[in-house]
Amino acid sequence: MQNITRLFDFPYYQLEKYNLEKSLVTKYDGQWIATSTQEYVDQANAISRGLLRLGIKPNDKIALISMNNRSEWNIMDIGILQLGAQNVPIYPTISEEEYAYVLNHSESIYCFVSCREVYDKVKVVQNRVPALKEVYSFDDLSDCKNWKEILKLGEDTSNQGEVEKLKDAVKTEDLATLIYTSGTTGKPKGVMLSHSNLVSNALESAKRLAIDYGQVKCLSFLPICHVYERMMIYLYQYAGVTIYFAESLDKISENLKETAPHVMTAVPRLLEKVYDKILAKGKSLTGIKKALFFWAVDLGLEYEPYGQNGWWYETKLKLARKLIFSKWKEGLGGNLSLISSGSAALQPRLARIFNAAELGVMEGYGLTETSPVVSVNDMRNGGFRIGTVGKPLDRTEVKIADDGEICIKGPQVMIGYYNDAAQTEKVLQDGYFLTGDIGEIDADGFLKITDRKKEMFKTSGGKYVAPQLLENRFKQSQFIEQIMVVGEGEKMPAALIQPDFEYLHDWAVKDGITIPENSDIVINEKVLAKYQEEVDKANEKFAKWEKVKVFRLTPDVWSINDGHLTPTMKLRRKIVKEKYIDLYNDIYGH
Repeated sequence: MQNITRLFDFPYYQLEKYNLEKSLVTKYDGQWIATSTQEYVDQANAISRGLLRLGIKPNDKIALISMNNRSEWNIMDIGILQLGAQNVPIYPTISEEEYAYVLNHSESIYCFVSCREVYDKVKVVQNRVPALKEVYSFDDLSDCKNWKEILKLGEDTSNQGEVEKLKDAVKTEDLATLIYTSGTTGKPKGVMLSHSNLVSNALESAKRLAIDYGQVKCLSFLPICHVYERMMIYLYQYAGVTIYFAESLDKISENLKETAPHVMTAVPRLLEKVYDKILAKGKSLTGIKKALFFWAVDLGLEYEPYGQNGWWYETKLKLARKLIFSKWKEGLGGNLSLISSGSAALQPRLARIFNAAELGVMEGYGLTETSPVVSVNDMRNGGFRIGTVGKPLDRTEVKIADDGEICIKGPQVMIGYYNDAAQTEKVLQDGYFLTGDIGEIDADGFLKITDRKKEMFKTSGGKYVAPQLLENRFKQSQFIEQIMVVGEGEKMPAALIQPDFEYLHDWAVKDGITIPENSDIVINEKVLAKYQEEVDKANEKFAKWEKVKVFRLTPDVWSINDGHLTPTMKLRRKIVKEKYIDLYNDIYGH
């Protein structure tokens, strides 16, 4: 059996062990089109031969920029890596400025784009990227070369021997990819990950994935340019999982119904939205149906794994699953039993309700610099504890520094930052990667993240405030879409809140409040009184100095495109504060 030491070994392993008819499946013009494992390997080899004929050499960098996950991306990935060249995935919605920065900094010489939107952005900066020789597109565009030209160039197999030689020369510790962190501050950094970093992470994470190898389907929609989804794609290939690529974030619900996956990855924001949609449906019910629905929800919110709540609770839960939760599952395709959640903190209530509904949400923790998984929950063998990110993976050492910072040692820790020795030295010390996160390990070995070191702040009274804990509690309100707790060096914590405008409009209509524009909402007295109620409720469990004393509502939606959020939906705190500096000054009377 193929020994996996480099990323391009995954498809060959799959070919030997599972040989799937449907390895990668993408929707084109309304049709799901499958690529078998054999076709996947054959096309990757054709790409390698074509790239060789274009003059690609080991250590050359090739950028891939795609608006959605698709088969072509993965075929290109393997085709590039087999030559000892490196794949540089770029997040599609960053600004043109950042496109130019990443393309130049990574020294990419070719660029493959998904569609018109991305091509137009690259075209604008192309003359500022002197090393870039050519751009190819996956979609057919009249003014851009097509990736099929590379496949065609590789049809002649006479140089396959050269491909094999280059493959054999790639060592497990060699650089495989540069992944640019979206960074909440400053310029993006190029994280250098080796084959060994990602291979070890996929193989160790696979031990925590409770699925039937060779028999299940997944739906992939988190951006593959992020290390989390990318590592999972390698893991899926190892586990013989058929990978369906979702069309877009907006089409997830219909894609779930069409593909009926057993497993998927998610970020907490998506799970919040799914839950809010389910709740909204429940609220529109009447009479006994409504009463039953909310009885099940209340029961679900008390869920503890392994029958810890006793037999009477389990009896009621069985009934709730039959009457209510089974319908939730049906709405998500019918097969979904495992959702791996990462990238941000998951509210414990979501872990409870989804697991009560047998939609096994397992929270994990990781960073781009750790390829990414450090720890993850696993339903089996007592490996699941709500409110934690699970136990560290095998071969991973987690140390908590004196100031609470989580430090990681293991085969998944990056080589360093590309062309940035100073930044690398800051975070790699004595073989440990310093995460910048604060956490603790409980007596049973479960890791708990309590905050970002960089985001904790002190009020002028010298008290520490952990904004993420507050923000997670506040986002449990259906009226609150996004929130940022502020107050560094100020006399008290306060908050900037982006309302969930859709939910708020519905509530306003029912209450006979007329609000023509979003900008009118945020100054309406009845609305502000409602938000005060929600803020008071969320504040209850926090100590006096932590409570949010004042808040302001913002009239616009916080988005990735407008710079409020990073591509993984994390707050860009500095930018949000700058955008609403008038509201901030108003709060503190500056």
